[in-house]
Amino acid sequence: MTMDPITLSVIQAGLQQVCDEMDLAFSRAAFSPVIAEANDRSDGIYAAADGALIAQGAGGLPVFVGTMQYSTATLIEMIGDGRVGAPEPGDIYIVNDPYLGGTHLMDVRFARPFYRGDRLFCWLSNTGHWPDTGGAVPGGFSASATAVEQEGLRLPPVKLFKRGQMDAEIYSIICSNIRVADQRIGDVRAQAAALDLGAERLGALMDRYGDDVVEAAIEALRDRAAQQMRRFIGEIPAGAYEAVAWIDSDGVVDEPLAIRLKVTREAERLVFDFTGSAPPCLGPMNSVRATTLSSVYLAMRHIFPDVPISAGAFEPLEVTGIEGTFLDAQYPRPVSGCAAEVSQRIAEAVFAALVQALPERVTAAPAGTSGNFALGGHDPAKGRDFVMYQLSGGGYGGWDDGDGISNGCSTIGISKAPPVEIMEQAFPVLYHRYALREGSGGAGRMRGGFGLDYEVELRRGQAKASFVMDHGRFGPQGAMGGGDGAPNEVTVWRGDVPYTPVHLSKEQGIPLEPGDRVRVKTPGGGGYGDPMQREPALVAADVRLGRYSVEEAERLFGVVIEEGVVDKVATTQRRLG
Repeated sequence: MTMDPITLSVIQAGLQQVCDEMDLAFSRAAFSPVIAEANDRSDGIYAAADGALIAQGAGGLPVFVGTMQYSTATLIEMIGDGRVGAPEPGDIYIVNDPYLGGTHLMDVRFARPFYRGDRLFCWLSNTGHWPDTGGAVPGGFSASATAVEQEGLRLPPVKLFKRGQMDAEIYSIICSNIRVADQRIGDVRAQAAALDLGAERLGALMDRYGDDVVEAAIEALRDRAAQQMRRFIGEIPAGAYEAVAWIDSDGVVDEPLAIRLKVTREAERLVFDFTGSAPPCLGPMNSVRATTLSSVYLAMRHIFPDVPISAGAFEPLEVTGIEGTFLDAQYPRPVSGCAAEVSQRIAEAVFAALVQALPERVTAAPAGTSGNFALGGHDPAKGRDFVMYQLSGGGYGGWDDGDGISNGCSTIGISKAPPVEIMEQAFPVLYHRYALREGSGGAGRMRGGFGLDYEVELRRGQAKASFVMDHGRFGPQGAMGGGDGAPNEVTVWRGDVPYTPVHLSKEQGIPLEPGDRVRVKTPGGGGYGDPMQREPALVAADVRLGRYSVEEAERLFGVVIEEGVVDKVATTQRRLG
């Protein structure tokens, strides 16, 4: 069917709107701050035949752009060979198994078949980060786990809702294996309601334009996304570009893990070869195949944001060399760090490789950690247990035409830290500090953005703190001669005694008493270009705002600022020699 561009554009916007409304409904109805405030969730539409991505909400986490496609494809395959019951209208499947196209156990997926008459037209699916799915420590971020069972409850695809009614027996099994189970019903209902809304909105769109027209538009959009990606790939000079990104440790063995990448442009496709990366590790910093592939896709979305979100955009991208490495984890390898941490190191490797080929498009490395901090315990004032999950931002890398963003969201998503007022209301904590970590950006012609500096105190009861973060040993790497950003810093104050985790930003089950505090300083972004080429006026402005000292201005950027007149650009001069 030949389709005019106006109709195609309108249907594309309509499909996007369906996903955006699902995202909004999910967040607005969810109980957990990590979903309701931080927006750690995503919604999308997927093809009935193979699970290929049709559309995803603009407000959803980009890392789910690939993983939800693969989890839906796996579900379709398992239905086809009889391992999972066949779908009926109103059914909703639940699954969080990392090895079936997932991420970590806390990312719980729902999938609902969408019918037009008796025909299964597509799947509606979403993912939400549950604050807890059981396991060794509250929050699921077990820094020293050596098997996935230690991280929480692993669910294969099962029907949680059957013809619109929740299966009370399956829900009871889930609740019997997780903490604060009584609080999960709000998130479950919100997640299911978002899919219900999506079915209503998609049905209305198809009623308006007709099934054949919408189906033809979906095929055309997939083809156009592939064409656009190939056209952008054509901007890359032919050749091979290599880079290495490092993970601090796996949380068990205190040695860094290498992600080695060679990106080769061949005609209108890119090959991402990870041969030589570290082997599977003992601790939770393994990545499953779906997350690894999705990390490459989201990195390319950062570089070429104009390409529509569609399975077609991935067709010219080939990922090889992950077999036998920690980037292709097999059961029972632990994986709690894959979605939020390893994925960002993979994206960093892509940036570091392609900045050589596209210096005007690609940035220096961003903070590259979600700052996963979980705190779980008992609140005597409310008479109930709690699990608090805190994610945090960091600095973005500088780029050819500007400094990096400060306190930006993680590379893998647009989730934001919940407001401290919400956290203090929901949990027995008090924030003493929540500020920019000034001076943490890597020096460069365009400096990196600044990370975050926050400090939180346990006010009452007892609790255990766990961290699965990264970039504590190595700061985010600079590009084109720029300096590295400041590394992550975690300090736990138990009474007046400071404690730094052995693995720097990874540890689990640290006991806290009232008055104990946790302070986290997230990484700054890498700098871009020679710091000695930074405009003196920009250095003077940073000094005037307290971001750097006069001494740092001279040491890092070679700019001398006369004492007492730092706010006057005319008094700055470039140091010679």
